[in-house]
Amino acid sequence: MDQLQTMQAFVTVAELRGFAPAARKLGVSPSAMTRAVAALEERLGIRLLQRTTRSVALTDAGARYFERARRIVLEVDEAQSAAQAERIEPTGRFVVSAPLVFGRLHVAKLMCAYLAKYPGVTGELMLADRMVNLIDEGIDVAVRIGHLADASMVVRKVGETRRAVVASPAYLARHKAPKTPSELAKHDIVQCTALHPTSEWSLQTPQGQHDVPFAPRFLTNSVDVALGHVARGFGMTMLLAYQVEALVHSGELEVVLPKFELPALPIQLVYATKRHLSANVRSFVEQVTTTCSWNFTRLGSRAVRATRSVPRRRGA
Repeated sequence: MDQLQTMQAFVTVAELRGFAPAARKLGVSPSAMTRAVAALEERLGIRLLQRTTRSVALTDAGARYFERARRIVLEVDEAQSAAQAERIEPTGRFVVSAPLVFGRLHVAKLMCAYLAKYPGVTGELMLADRMVNLIDEGIDVAVRIGHLADASMVVRKVGETRRAVVASPAYLARHKAPKTPSELAKHDIVQCTALHPTSEWSLQTPQGQHDVPFAPRFLTNSVDVALGHVARGFGMTMLLAYQVEALVHSGELEVVLPKFELPALPIQLVYATKRHLSANVRSFVEQVTTTCSWNFTRLGSRAVRATRSVPRRRGA
């Protein structure tokens, strides 16, 4: 036993006035209790207990040591209880990172519900389209879209999204909709550099994945600006399905070249470790997996609209 354990053994023997009842309480053998107290006495260089065949009593030095040792054992027990309570009930500062548009559309309202459920938590939502470092920037959980290469992080898939080329009905009425990726060269393209830094889109062709180059008519690093530009009838753009979902459902945008889209991208929660998971992270992951439907692969479907507004039931 270590020093704290021998101290606890002594305190328990003194309180229960016997090695056998103390051993039963701590779940060890009476001989182990005897050795623990003897080791403590040897380390201190004093006799703490007077032993007879029928009873155990404190010596004068043992009585003085007992009062101090009991306070220490009680404080350790209280500290452990407090730490376990923190694991059970979320509390304190909790930082979540998410992409700009996805965070605004979906994570922000989730954070509101989470903070309403756990009043002891102070939440912070960091929105950025760059790949943030969780450890360096003090982030508890990140929502990320796409395939991740960092094997040091825990990754939990919670949905997926398509990459869709969209245009307004007004634009498509003035220009013949492309039927193949090669026809994109004839169209006005709005390039969102936040998603596509180079002037090409990756599409699936019968020959496999192909990067289709284009000469953009308009460039912006803002998803919202690109979306607004296209919705007003200027050209077409490629964005992620959750970004265009509302305008597709309302009929303000139409999906172009759906048969040439690449496989869906995963939407994932990323956090640092599986071991000793904090109550904040554990409860947030549980809230996402039990209340959110982040599947955007059926873009334009009425069924998707219904699942977005109704929380998913546990186990469904």
